[in-house]
Amino acid sequence: MNKPIIISDTNSKSLNIKKQVINLFNKYKVKKSNLIIVIGGDGFMLQTLKKNKTTKKSFYGVNSGNYGFLMNKFSNKMFIKNLDKAKMVKISPLEMHVITNNNVRKCIAINEVSILRQSKQAANLSIKNNRKNIIKKLVSDGVLVSTPAGSTAYNLSVHGPILNLNSKKISIAPISPFRPRRWAGKIVSDKSKVIITNLNFKKRPISAVADNVEVRNAKKINIKVQTKIKFSLLYDKNTSLQKKIKLEQLRKETN
Repeated sequence: MNKPIIISDTNSKSLNIKKQVINLFNKYKVKKSNLIIVIGGDGFMLQTLKKNKTTKKSFYGVNSGNYGFLMNKFSNKMFIKNLDKAKMVKISPLEMHVITNNNVRKCIAINEVSILRQSKQAANLSIKNNRKNIIKKLVSDGVLVSTPAGSTAYNLSVHGPILNLNSKKISIAPISPFRPRRWAGKIVSDKSKVIITNLNFKKRPISAVADNVEVRNAKKINIKVQTKIKFSLLYDKNTSLQKKIKLEQLRKETN
């Protein structure tokens, strides 16, 4: 059986965990095969997934960052046992096509696509679901299109809805809407093609950001779920991604 591939961030905490994991694999065999162990934070996991989007391997994240929503907690004593009993969830990313004056750029986003104003002036956007208008003119700091896996990240910070992993939905949430001021966004099918157009791209430029990859001076952005890509993520039995999402739904803010 092939040993898992270990990919680690370069900070001292990640490298220390990597050393412990290597020692464990030298002592014990794991039942699962075709594994990639990712040691770092959520950002490092997103980066690693995108670099390996064509692989058929499963990803098991080990948190060395802050919250680590996409990751598992490291325990030297329980690591092999947790890994052997880990449950798999498959997720598909968003794919965005961004049209600028100069070219068309394609990127994937596992959490969300963020459309953000690029200047001191609010963005003027139209949003469609295929050919049907969702909103003819939104004046705001921007808008987010989020996957269920990403709905507890930036989307939740702008008061977007938390989506269950099996909801087959994506969220469209405004960022600081000015007109219409009380527009709360919309939940649409994951079969939708969301089209966002900058209504005044010369005077009010916008950026399109797929997780952490930015395309500036966007004129039109087409967003859909890319079902041809499926990431297989492994989670410890008692801390599944679905359970983490449910806990976020129940979480109460504290001062």
